[in-house]
Amino acid sequence: MNQPEYGICRLSVVPVRRDAADSSEMISQLLFGEHYRVLEKSDNGMWCRIQNAFDNYEGWVDLKQHNEISEAYFNQISDSEYKIATDLFARMLYKKQVVHVVLGSVLPLLNNPLFQHEEQLAFNGEAKSLHQKWSAELMVTLAKKYLNAPYLWGGRSPFGIDCSGFTQVVFRVAGYKLARDSKDQIMQGKEISPEEAGPGDLAFFTNKAGKMNHVGIILKEGEIIHSSGKVRIDQLDGQGIFNQEINSYTHQLFKVRRIFREKA
Repeated sequence: MNQPEYGICRLSVVPVRRDAADSSEMISQLLFGEHYRVLEKSDNGMWCRIQNAFDNYEGWVDLKQHNEISEAYFNQISDSEYKIATDLFARMLYKKQVVHVVLGSVLPLLNNPLFQHEEQLAFNGEAKSLHQKWSAELMVTLAKKYLNAPYLWGGRSPFGIDCSGFTQVVFRVAGYKLARDSKDQIMQGKEISPEEAGPGDLAFFTNKAGKMNHVGIILKEGEIIHSSGKVRIDQLDGQGIFNQEINSYTHQLFKVRRIFREKA
């Protein structure tokens, strides 16, 4: 690839795979409106390796699901105060065709004549400014919209979402930037004690082997929302997550981190 190439997701949800094959593990997803750099194309010309502009996450996307854009448009998206969808799912018109978008989709709702013809987008659902920061209370309300969404490895949508995809999208809609995977999210913000934890803080957990592999959002003292089998609310204490349905601890508490702090 000689010239840099850029793209944008113009489907509801697009799988991002570890390798250039339909049978390869899905490691993440692109939501409508997320833009990316094309790093390379597969030898057979059927796949492109992309880097998500939001979190720099890399993986392979089917070339049939790649929508090429110019470098100027890529930079416009990066520099613009676009809207982000806050409905769990909504209908929109894109080039006079219906597209169903999910919570966290990025919408180029700007009065910019340079890109009006290219986009032809109409949306009347609920949305907010992409970089407007919400309070912990609003973030918690948003997180609860995902209740009962099924767990899906690599998922980032209400129809299938993993633990770190859940925290990342909720924080993004609320105006905060989180990495894609829990191993990177745990490096962000400030570590606090479990006793200091409050709504909107992130709690990280280990499995029985002692490996950190899970993250959730604290709702209030003694409660956490997380994706485990489905997005659910469970009890939380100094030991970890207690699932009342099975009357057992499922995750051992490791650390709590605060990504943002409410203004006084």
